[in-house]
Amino acid sequence: FFRTRGFLLQAKKREGVEETRFTRIGFTCSKKVGNAVARNRAKRRLREVARLLLTDYGRPGWDYVLIGKANETAELSFADLCHDFKACLSKFHQEANAK
Repeated sequence: FFRTRGFLLQAKKREGVEETRFTRIGFTCSKKVGNAVARNRAKRRLREVARLLLTDYGRPGWDYVLIGKANETAELSFADLCHDFKACLSKFHQEANAK
């Protein structure tokens, strides 16, 4: 997984023939992020980042999980969240290609 200022990103390539056509993504925020309002806001921001960027930067056959961080996910600028997400995905796929 990779840590950024605003979130953690976990990724894993799925095994299996029929499962390689789709990209799956999950979102989570623990109670450390804050109350329900803060957790929901953080998850909404992560969902929007994924909606905008996953089709261009994600890969079919991979599972991704975005994990919100206390204070940072909700307060970091949206442009920074997008930049960090793109950087994480490119690092993941560079490492996967190297293996």
